[in-house]
Amino acid sequence: MKRAAGGGRFGFLSEDAAAAYLVSLGFLILQRNLRGPGGEIDIVAREGETIVFVEVKARRTHAYGSALAAVDARKRARIRAVATDYLQFHAPQARARFDVVTLENGTLRLHRGAFI
Repeated sequence: MKRAAGGGRFGFLSEDAAAAYLVSLGFLILQRNLRGPGGEIDIVAREGETIVFVEVKARRTHAYGSALAAVDARKRARIRAVATDYLQFHAPQARARFDVVTLENGTLRLHRGAFI
């Protein structure tokens, strides 16, 4: 599986941990590393009747800010574009939500509805 530049093993392990965490919360993982025009979504999941697009952000330190803050406007726009294409093809009538899973100081945290 290809990982984003700079993610390396830490990125791979973070995404695996996030996927397992989501499953433990009752999510069904539909796809990982969904690529589309202009971007990638780390995890596509279903929670009940809602399709959830999940960005995973991990930080070893806060030297460059928090993990949640790293999901900036540019990143959100790319995720929205890929999500729109996914929904049109796979689930045009589905409700959708954008979540972020952060991993900081060894703690996973789900931020439901992190952006619109």
